[in-house]
Amino acid sequence: MTSLSEFPDGLRGYSANRLVVRILMIIFTSIALYNAIELLILLFLTFSHYRGLYFWTLLLSVVLGVIPHAIGYLLGHFSLAPLWFTLTLSTIGFYVMVPGQSMVLYSRLHLVVQSNKVLRFVLWLIIIDAIILLIPTTVLTFCTAYVSAPSMIRGYNVMERLQLAWFCAQEILISGIYITETVKLLKLMPDKDRRRTRIMYELLAINAVIILLDVCLLVVEYIGYYSLQTTLKAMVYSIKLKLEFGVLGKLVNVVQNPRSQPTSSDHEEYPGFVDPSQFTSDVTHAVPRDPRPGARRGWNTLSVESLHSPERRTRPSTRSTDETLHPS
Repeated sequence: MTSLSEFPDGLRGYSANRLVVRILMIIFTSIALYNAIELLILLFLTFSHYRGLYFWTLLLSVVLGVIPHAIGYLLGHFSLAPLWFTLTLSTIGFYVMVPGQSMVLYSRLHLVVQSNKVLRFVLWLIIIDAIILLIPTTVLTFCTAYVSAPSMIRGYNVMERLQLAWFCAQEILISGIYITETVKLLKLMPDKDRRRTRIMYELLAINAVIILLDVCLLVVEYIGYYSLQTTLKAMVYSIKLKLEFGVLGKLVNVVQNPRSQPTSSDHEEYPGFVDPSQFTSDVTHAVPRDPRPGARRGWNTLSVESLHSPERRTRPSTRSTDETLHPS
């Protein structure tokens, strides 16, 4: 572990002559950009109406989060652009990418959490943590890069480790709430439901991978590999966003389609890692929709009509429970 008084190597360009580290930084950045572009394409192929909290948080986390963060640090480490430009670009990406990941988690939490108190707590936790942690980190970043006083360097190293650990703990907390409530929901299914165990372990495995990625990021940060950690961070968050996209399909399948026996349409295969036809109701809003006929939809609602018509499945009529859904 490096000393907190040492200047972070990479903040003003990576100066150490380690070929392996340089290759890893390029690999991590390439994977992050590939995942971001793939997820961006999947978003626009899956949704036909571009609205809803889930859609916009995921889109902004990719376009204004992962991509600027990855490009900014890569340009900075290899001294390919002015310092002010690389710091500004990477800072903007960090602002959107890290709190954006928590907002993506929050946007589908209402599917399993019925308590408005819990939902409000999570939302305010994300907002307050972003304000408390992002502003001091930004000030210390620019002061360390341009002034480099010993007190500022030490303050930056402490704050960098603190904010990373805090954000990881926040995401683990939200994932923990999600896992607990999902297990409770699955236990309510019939004991003979053959999908129960399989879906439960798939969801738990995906969330376990997300938590493991956070732990790996913390380890790299605390052993002192600043340059490697900044490029690894973009790759880790791009993977977590893709996993979140896959988790949503599984979650909607559990909540909206509690059949114990799959139909022939359940065996249809779709490209990629997510089944878009499972989006059969509002998956983005923490407040239930107004069931009255003709009621206006909220700004962040999403239903099967948001998908392209070829991707919808024929389902039995649910008019008695949801007047807003019209199966094709």
